[in-house]
Amino acid sequence: MASSLLELTATIVSSHASVTEMSGEDLLLELQKVHGALQKLEVETGEGVERGEGKGPAVTLKKAFQPDQISCMLCGKSGMKTLARHLAQVHGIKPGEYRKQFGIPSNQALTAKNFSEARRRMAQEKGLADNLAKARAVRAAKLAAKGGAEKKPAKAPRAPKQKQQMSA
Repeated sequence: MASSLLELTATIVSSHASVTEMSGEDLLLELQKVHGALQKLEVETGEGVERGEGKGPAVTLKKAFQPDQISCMLCGKSGMKTLARHLAQVHGIKPGEYRKQFGIPSNQALTAKNFSEARRRMAQEKGLADNLAKARAVRAAKLAAKGGAEKKPAKAPRAPKQKQQMSA
């Protein structure tokens, strides 16, 4: 926790220093001031800057997966349509790790249900499924033509080795 607070402090101060000329003393004072302010905010809200893995989810599983939006169970951010990009950019984890941490089944999409359905309808209207089927058929035909001319004979199955008994 302390490291993420320090990282956040460093990010804020470095971005401030990039647009404002500061002496060494000014930089140290700014670091102390920003760090103190962030600590104060952390204490007032009762939350960390980022939830650790040992803590429970910020929202329940039922509240996280709504038809119109999805919420992050790590930080509680809501109003998103998909989670994968948020997880990678903000928390630095992959969707599989997120699923494992909160026991989310693999058949549960990490997108809002209405968003997924709208994309599916759009793809069907544009005929993308037909294009995919055609592309797969062309690829299969190319592989069959290429594989038929250069196909190697199948290896005969090996006979199982018999164990030799040792005589004493």
